[in-house]
Amino acid sequence: MFVRRSLSGRDALLVLMGAAILHLWHILDSHKTVLDQSIVIDTHIGQSSQPIQRCKQESVSNATNDQFVDDTETIQASLEELDSSEDATELVDIGKKLPHTSVVAHAPGWTIFRDLYMSNGTLYILSSNRSFPEIRMMTSTPLPAFNTPENIAAREPNAQQMDFVTPEEAQARWGGKSQLGEINRVLSIEGNTFFINDPDQFLGHYYHFVGELFFGAWTFWAGAWSTPANDPQSAFDLSPPPPPHIDRVIFPHADAQGWRDDTGFNAYFLRAVFPSLNVEIKDDWEDRIIVTTTKDRAWHFPVVLIADRSASFRGSICGSETQRTASEAFEIMRSQHQLLGHHVGGWWQPVRKAMWDFASAVPSPVRRVNLDTEPSNLLLPMPEKIVITYISRQGGPRRKLREADHVDLVAALEALVARKGAGWELLVIQAEQIPKDEQIQVAARTTILLGVHGNGLTHLVFTRPTRASAVVELFYPGGFAHDYHWTARALGMDHYAVWNDTYMTHPDEPEVNYPEGFQGNEIPVNGATVARLIEEHVDKRAAEA
Repeated sequence: MFVRRSLSGRDALLVLMGAAILHLWHILDSHKTVLDQSIVIDTHIGQSSQPIQRCKQESVSNATNDQFVDDTETIQASLEELDSSEDATELVDIGKKLPHTSVVAHAPGWTIFRDLYMSNGTLYILSSNRSFPEIRMMTSTPLPAFNTPENIAAREPNAQQMDFVTPEEAQARWGGKSQLGEINRVLSIEGNTFFINDPDQFLGHYYHFVGELFFGAWTFWAGAWSTPANDPQSAFDLSPPPPPHIDRVIFPHADAQGWRDDTGFNAYFLRAVFPSLNVEIKDDWEDRIIVTTTKDRAWHFPVVLIADRSASFRGSICGSETQRTASEAFEIMRSQHQLLGHHVGGWWQPVRKAMWDFASAVPSPVRRVNLDTEPSNLLLPMPEKIVITYISRQGGPRRKLREADHVDLVAALEALVARKGAGWELLVIQAEQIPKDEQIQVAARTTILLGVHGNGLTHLVFTRPTRASAVVELFYPGGFAHDYHWTARALGMDHYAVWNDTYMTHPDEPEVNYPEGFQGNEIPVNGATVARLIEEHVDKRAAEA
């Protein structure tokens, strides 16, 4: 049986104090601002943890080296603190205000947005005007690409892929009634996102995934957040400041196997370089679409890079010159002097080093260069040892040398190395027969990468930059493709195309061509010609010292 007692004065005071504290807490909590900040995730790549502030592009320190020291040391540079000038825009509470969309950087097929929205599968640019790049240069329908007029036309985007929405329309669709205490029906996807708007047609291929897609994405991302530098030394910088971190990559048109290759190198690369990266696939994207099918709710991307292969091919460089999507990203950043270390692949060094670290790879030592005594155009050092790596395809199903020519090629290279002595080394490997870690270890030591046109040459992106670095690519006579040629030259390496006993290099490279025999197993090569080419190349580069 409960007996009701009257409250004492002390009890009444405590009750009133407790009620007051709860009321004050409720007021403070209801006004709490949900900040649009990127999640800070530590990764092997040494990316900056500085959050990207809205409508304010970070500047980065322009680190330079007074001499070529061991560039494999941890990159210490970081983004400078944002200044507190009056033009810096405050962070926005997405529940109360819908920020307008803006473009940080754009090239055909590559666009970095701030404040992009998605509802019912459509990406929306929220703006009171349409002063943006052409939508067809930013996105496409997700169809596989074939070189027919009908397919090219079908890949042109429509309003389902991307559209504009005015602030008034956005508020009417997604806005809450503030007078009733409602917040906007917009969910912010925190952090920085890579959105790969490609079908799985090329994703499951090591070169296209690493040497083209992510090579281009990193090039564009790193360049967009860098401070322009046009001095000669910055072109050889191997320690540029890291760009902002990447929180997730979305493959909206590929399933869990769609972005993976048969050898497993795509997943190896992604987990080695971006160990904290969140990967979303087609099912995840459809989940996001489902919760917005009524069109009265939207997702919000604070910062997102949209990569679109078909849109890149609408650009003049990729479409008419290189057929490499990454070239559009590379050329715009290089032309604006935002690609630090563009003569030596310096902007790519954080990715390259992350792979070395993951694989416990030790790059070949290089000779130091003193800038006080040597010309500025000789900033790249010579390696202490010339390592020739021949990636043989003789154990594979296609695109192989004649067996007798393969034997003669190895013999010619062995004779060259024996004659040159201790400062030279030959490695003959079949990549599919050795572990992935060992493949990266070999790449890190390689000076000259040699092989028939094929996937194994993608490892060129993990070789150490030296003055003698080169790719020697063997083609069926009359054949040529830009894949490894363009990528090698973008990283400051020489590239030689070999047709049996003839070789060509920039600016006299041949036209793209796939003759009968290109994919076959009877590709001829003159071993003595290849050995002589390599020796002359190294002698020429060494004489420049």
